Amino acid sequence: MSSPLKKRILLVDDDAAHRTMLKANLSGESFDILECEDGDQVISFLDKEGAVDLILLDMKMARMDGLATLAALSGTVHAVIPVIVLTAFSSVDTAVKAMREGAYDYVAKPIDLDELKMVMEKALGFQDLREENSRLKKHLGKQFSFGRMIGGSPAMEELFSTLELVAPSDATVLITGESGTGKELVASALHQKSSRKDFPFIKVNCAALNENLLESELFGHEAGAFTGAATRRKGRFEQADRGTLFLDEIGDMSLQTQAKILRVLQEGELDRLGGSETIRVNVRLLAATHRDLQQMITEGSFRQDLFFRLSVVPVELPPLRERATDIPELAKLFLERYTLKNRKDIKGFSPEVLRIFMLYPWPGNIRELENTVERAVILCPGELISIRELPPQLLPDDLETDTAAPQAPVTLRDMEREMIRSTLAQHNGNRSKTAKVLGVARQTLLNKLKEYDIL
Repeated sequence: MSSPLKKRILLVDDDAAHRTMLKANLSGESFDILECEDGDQVISFLDKEGAVDLILLDMKMARMDGLATLAALSGTVHAVIPVIVLTAFSSVDTAVKAMREGAYDYVAKPIDLDELKMVMEKALGFQDLREENSRLKKHLGKQFSFGRMIGGSPAMEELFSTLELVAPSDATVLITGESGTGKELVASALHQKSSRKDFPFIKVNCAALNENLLESELFGHEAGAFTGAATRRKGRFEQADRGTLFLDEIGDMSLQTQAKILRVLQEGELDRLGGSETIRVNVRLLAATHRDLQQMITEGSFRQDLFFRLSVVPVELPPLRERATDIPELAKLFLERYTLKNRKDIKGFSPEVLRIFMLYPWPGNIRELENTVERAVILCPGELISIRELPPQLLPDDLETDTAAPQAPVTLRDMEREMIRSTLAQHNGNRSKTAKVLGVARQTLLNKLKEYDIL
């Protein structure tokens, strides 16, 4: 049995002497050379023997030539295997045609072994990267979204896993995090993925109303309960019956209102303002705040018993600066949203804009990023967002503001390079921590640092 560290190379050539020569020169610690006598044997060989890492394919063979073999492979699961074409010097045009049909590269005969080995190493490296990308895409596909939230960073993967588990339950969830991190999106997604999704989802911003108005909003009132209460009105708890009630900024609620919320959570009942009838409700409560409720408990401004009732499942949203690897995808999402809304044809961001996005701390978090992209879309006169369209607070003091020279659109390689560079800088050059944050193996990170010439 061959060593698992060796790359399996399938050599397809109807010239036995040529196969023998290549096998003798390529076999060793790195390669395990397998053979087929003609192109018509390739698919049956692969089906029987299993996948190989690379195919060396002669162009001119008696029964099935290289082009026909490539065509046959293209319709099978083996089409992902990189193929290097071996061709006579006079048939380079045919080799180029083979590359159009999916071959990775070609080497002209007579074979220069050093050249062949170099091309093989490149093809194998390309295949390793393709497999790594495929693995990452599958991994991100499982954890890249929850409701309308997206993110592939380790922090968001952990968050999505927790939310997937808690969403189907009726557990009360306390959502904490800085302003702009997406607490309302979490609440909405929890409702949509629950058994209550076909019933109302009611939202109340506790910071937007004074105490009397908030109580009336939450619990309702009878006619004549206070000046201006001409008719009976159902409160938000009643409106959310059998559904979900989301109380945003619950830390801004008075102690008196907190006590009434606690009663609903404990007993499932409430009284309208000015009423004598006890009303039963079946509501799942979700609450959110950017404030430190533990500190408020110590200060006496928040009830500890209510805190325990609210935080059956506590969920803390990470600030955007701690999930910088998600910034390119979020920026792209907002770009698509606002180019459509504003009927503009903007292709992307300049590399300098992306670099600024990755390094800026985003005190306003996702909301600030969204507003920044919307502003840039509105102001952008061309097909590429440049630093001219960014607000002043994003621009470093030492930034060159002369952007007259045309800039190329940012590519996936640009994004990956800048993502690696900025994450490495955030962790003071610690490669192990950087690899962990990026969600890749340390060796993969080292390979990328070398590829992008990042010291």
